Amino acid sequence: MSDYIYMLESHLSPDQNRVVEDVQAVSGQANVNVFLTGGAMRDMLAGFRIRDLDFVVEGNALKLAKAICDRTGARIVSSDEHRKSAELVFPTGVTAQVVMSRQEKYGRVGARPQVTPATIQDDLRGRDFTCNAIALSLNKASRGLLLDPMNGLADIERHELRSVNSYGFYDDPSRLLRLARFQVRLGYTVEERTRMQVANAREAEVEKSIPARVLGEELQRISAEDNPAEILKRLEEFGLMALFSPALAGDKFHPAGVAKFEKITRLLPDDDATRAARFGPFLYALTEKLTPKEKQALIKATEMGKAEIDQWQKLEARSKKLETALRSPRIRKASQVYHLVSVAQPDEVLFLLYHSALKPVQERLRNYFQKHLPLIQEITPEEWATVEGKPGTPRYTKARHDFITYRLDRRVPRKPEPEPEPPPAPPPVESALGRKGR
Repeated sequence: MSDYIYMLESHLSPDQNRVVEDVQAVSGQANVNVFLTGGAMRDMLAGFRIRDLDFVVEGNALKLAKAICDRTGARIVSSDEHRKSAELVFPTGVTAQVVMSRQEKYGRVGARPQVTPATIQDDLRGRDFTCNAIALSLNKASRGLLLDPMNGLADIERHELRSVNSYGFYDDPSRLLRLARFQVRLGYTVEERTRMQVANAREAEVEKSIPARVLGEELQRISAEDNPAEILKRLEEFGLMALFSPALAGDKFHPAGVAKFEKITRLLPDDDATRAARFGPFLYALTEKLTPKEKQALIKATEMGKAEIDQWQKLEARSKKLETALRSPRIRKASQVYHLVSVAQPDEVLFLLYHSALKPVQERLRNYFQKHLPLIQEITPEEWATVEGKPGTPRYTKARHDFITYRLDRRVPRKPEPEPEPPPAPPPVESALGRKGR
């Protein structure tokens, strides 16, 4: 087994490893070449946690994506017929992208590209930054082979962001936004020639050609980052916040609110589902000072869909029921808090932590994440095995509920403190007469 395969497996979660194995199996049966690319490779080589899996296929990616769904029970949440790509969510919550290996040619700045099938090498040479232009073969004959035509590994070792193409920011101006996001997330500097390319692109005002839909997608990605407040400040420094809304480029930009939101997200589990649920609370914090008219302008500028708008603007009303339940004087035990919060929607929990002024609500939510949840996570597989019934049955569900209730509410007897040892006897005091006689 290659060193890179071993490195990959050690960086992936068990669920992600199963997805990689399934994709390899399906592509082998379909007799198509598949590679792990992009952010997954960058994060693996840089030592970061791998969030998403990006698979590139030398062949029919949409057909392969459907075959993967048939084998694993995954579902396609979005697809792009033009670029021949599909976004998948697996039953375990793992997210992945399956894309056709392609070349893109742009007729003008920010135009829709002409897409043609290509080899993996040509695909990598058309990417945004060298750190994202690395692939790992998952094919039987070359499994574990690292492909790095743009020398991205060296740039990762130097902690440097370097553009693959001199005209990259003209072809796809949204790379300006990605550059700011990667700078903050990775902590990398921008290579000198790339800085000059950015300056030339900004002078040509290429950012005005970024499609509204792409602005909305980038805003969603920012909401899922570890440091969204810093990314927004970087965009403000670059003069790019006005792309989302002119109001956010002025005194109504609310970095303190986003910083508070960012701090709260660190209380919650770090998984794909919770990160995806951040968008609504993030928008609430970002736009807290905006008027309804300014919020509507943001929606228009980003071509926000109804689902995303509801996720944001109906969040406060949706959270009322959870807030009322948490403030109830009937909630007296840890298990009651646990059973209430464990089934709550993550975006509602985030919103209440950010917005609710009720002390019982804040205390109970924080106790859930800082005390109750860790206590349940400490339960061993052997202990879970004692729960009666078959998983998935009503009997097991009730037994599990009772087991959790007992563990949270039981009183653990304190160990008796050892009695203090008596102090040592003082040394004998010699009399003055005795001292004089020496």
